[in-house]
Amino acid sequence: MRKIGYSLALAVFVIDQLVKYWIVNVVQLQQHGWVEVAPFLTLTWVANIGVSLGLFPASGSAMRWVLVAGTGAIAALVAVWIAREKVQSDIIALGLVLGGALGNIVDRVRLGYVVDFIHVSYGWFDFKYVFNVADAAISVGVVLLLVRAMFVRAPRAHEELP
Repeated sequence: MRKIGYSLALAVFVIDQLVKYWIVNVVQLQQHGWVEVAPFLTLTWVANIGVSLGLFPASGSAMRWVLVAGTGAIAALVAVWIAREKVQSDIIALGLVLGGALGNIVDRVRLGYVVDFIHVSYGWFDFKYVFNVADAAISVGVVLLLVRAMFVRAPRAHEELP
């Protein structure tokens, strides 16, 4: 069962890195700045020096490595959590979080920033944050964990786990 979580993490990581490669090397978004894909979706170049969604920007090289160390520690904890988790839906959610974290860590180590490019807006709605596949996977994983924690009854000690 844990193989599912680690396999999903690997898939998210690979997809994230392939899409970022395409954005940087094929689309060359950093040179164009932005490309409208659909009325609700624009590819917008952002070299994100902060954490997810540009929050808490790293102001220098030292902060960059603090972010790498911090997100690396979180990724390691998530990897251990997957190994110990018994609930399959949580393993899937944690796989999404782990894969996304690894994708962004690799960017920060290689480039000094995270490549963000997805900008969603339509009419009056403008999601002001620009994000990437890794950010989306992390967000979905965290929401799944929160939903299960808040709304799904955990088995009691005398009940059998699947």
